Amino acid sequence: MDKRTFLKIGSKALVSTALLPAAPLSRIANTTLHQQTLIYPTRIKRGDTVGVITPSSPLVDDAGYDIAAANFNALGLRMKWGRNVGKKHGYLAGTDEERLADLHSMFSDPEVKAIVCLRGGSGAGRLLDRVDYSLIARNPKIFMGYSDITAFHQAIHTQTGLITFHGAVANSPWTPMVRNQFNQLFFEGTSPTHVTGRNAVQTIREGVAEGTLLGGNLTVLTGIAGSRYFPNFENSILFLEEIGEEPYRIDRMFSQLALTGALRQIKGFFFGKCTNCKPTNPKASLTVEQILWDYLRPLGIPAFRGAPVGHIDEQWILPVGAKVRMDATKGEISVIGNIVKT
Repeated sequence: MDKRTFLKIGSKALVSTALLPAAPLSRIANTTLHQQTLIYPTRIKRGDTVGVITPSSPLVDDAGYDIAAANFNALGLRMKWGRNVGKKHGYLAGTDEERLADLHSMFSDPEVKAIVCLRGGSGAGRLLDRVDYSLIARNPKIFMGYSDITAFHQAIHTQTGLITFHGAVANSPWTPMVRNQFNQLFFEGTSPTHVTGRNAVQTIREGVAEGTLLGGNLTVLTGIAGSRYFPNFENSILFLEEIGEEPYRIDRMFSQLALTGALRQIKGFFFGKCTNCKPTNPKASLTVEQILWDYLRPLGIPAFRGAPVGHIDEQWILPVGAKVRMDATKGEISVIGNIVKT
């Protein structure tokens, strides 16, 4: 997770929560999710202003500012920096109040037509109980990021029904694939079919499934388990990615997802990249592949691994909360219906 060693400390706390029984957590989760009317963000056009915020951690170095500017300039978009971008408070991009203020101001600012997070990091979970979800619902905008931003994706969707986007952060070098997707999704209002490279697809179980797309970073998702921001996974397609976690930690977090009852509810599953997820002692470890097979194959649902999702530059932009169709044999994901309004 953005190579943050402090999350490795935090993941130890999952040992105790992994033992919680399944039924209570399933009931605690927002049970109205699939009864909500979806809210669609508005399509944007060249020349519009994109707000850039750091709701989790600050940049590691200043190069990211120029990268972000180049990304939006290439797409013909203007930028508006959050007032508190650049501030630091330990491993956070400012105090909770400062980060929350930037999030709220971008959603309320009529000049800002879309919001892209500058980076992930850590700290999103600290803000969830203080976010003004009614403000977001009244001002639906494109909201994009990944890694720690997973917490905002789940919270915004469960509390408002707004479709948000798991995709490149602003300080990532946006490849032609990322720019093309951005153009199709947000300028043209069309939904491309995402196709995993033929040599990258590892089918865990063949088949086709449809459902509500939910997920993101594994550590962050399990970190909100038991809260009202943890989604109802009934009839959903779950996607996950991770970075810098040893296989035994991946196993522990999958155990937690299983114990919440979430894995029994999903209709399909795909895994992106697990960057730098190597064991300290390979001879005394399961592989990530073995862990995925152990948890997913018994479910009898379509599942695959290898999607370009995660801590990589060349990654899909995925609409969290939208209805999608997945083909686990081909490694394809396609959106059913529109995801932005014109």
